[in-house]
Formats: sequence, structure tokens, C-alpha cells
Amino acid sequence: MPQNHIYRKNHLILFLSYKNDQITKKMKHIILFAALMFATLVSCKKQEQTAKQEEKTTTEEIAYFGGSLESREAQATEAFISKMQKMNAGDSIKVKLRGGINKVCQAKGCWMRVAAGEEELMVRFKDYGFFVPKDAAGKETVIQGYAFVEEMSVEEQQHYAEDAGKSAEEIATITSPKKTFSFTADAVAIHD
Repeated sequence: MPQNHIYRKNHLILFLSYKNDQITKKMKHIILFAALMFATLVSCKKQEQTAKQEEKTTTEEIAYFGGSLESREAQATEAFISKMQKMNAGDSIKVKLRGGINKVCQAKGCWMRVAAGEEELMVRFKDYGFFVPKDAAGKETVIQGYAFVEEMSVEEQQHYAEDAGKSAEEIATITSPKKTFSFTADAVAIHD
């Protein structure tokens, strides 16, 4: 009997080691399969993200602020400024203009200056209802709203100079009101 017991014990050990090898092989296959599935899913996710980024790039060429606006049929600011020079202080006209952004308020993006030939249009946003990115200077814009001529007070000129980051000495040199060409925009498009 003792030999039979040893025989069974050895047979059991062989059987268990054989089963362990089979289980180990199955586990390896399962792990390999899981790794392949994971790699496939990650690859698909990256392709989705790439497609979304490409779609985002094409739609981000124009950023809109304020109300609705069609960028087409806008007059060039250089051509329109000659009409504004004939206007009196207090006169206004509804118009859609396009031009280059020279400066933007660095405090909040609450105003911008748009090139108009040798002049500039001071653009504010209707009811202080929206702002533009502070890094928009140098980009093209289309603005829709009211163009008007006004006389800007010394205090207002100093406020805008402060927002633009001018020094105290430069701000102190502003001592008299001036005729300005202004614009209240209800909608803005900025082209990247």
C-alpha cells in the first residue's frame, strides 16, 4: 500500500502540473487577446480624436462673438472711413465692416481698435455683452453694428490708454478731447 500511495501522489503531482501548464497557456492566450483588444481600442480612439481635431480646425477658422453675423458683403474700413470723415459728431450709420485688428484691451478684451487707412475705429461691444480674445491683434475681423463720430473726453482717452498698458507719463499727456471714429458692434467675427 505505501507504494500505491506514492504512485497516486506522483500521479496527482503530474496531473496537477499538467493542468497548471494548460491553465498557464490559457491565461497567456487570454492576456494576449486582452492586450490586442486594448491596443485596437486605443488605436480607434486616436483615430476618432484625430478626426475630431481636423473637424475642429476647419470650424475654428472664424471665431464669432455676440449676435449672428455673415462675414460676406462687408465693406473695407479704409473705404468707409472717408464717409465717416464727412459725418458730424453724433451721426451714426448701421454697417458691416472688415479690417485688421490693431489693438485689443489687455484687461478684459472689452474693446479693440480696427485699422481704417491712416485712422482707427474704436470698437466697443453692445451693452458690454461680450468680449474678444486679448491676443486678437494682427488678425482680420468683420464687425457689424453702428459706426458713429464722437468727441472723446480726456477721461475716456486716459482710461483706454491705461487699458492699453501706457505709462503714467504717456497718460498725463492726454489733455484735450478729440474727434474719434467709433463703432458699437453687436456681432464680431475674427478670422485666424
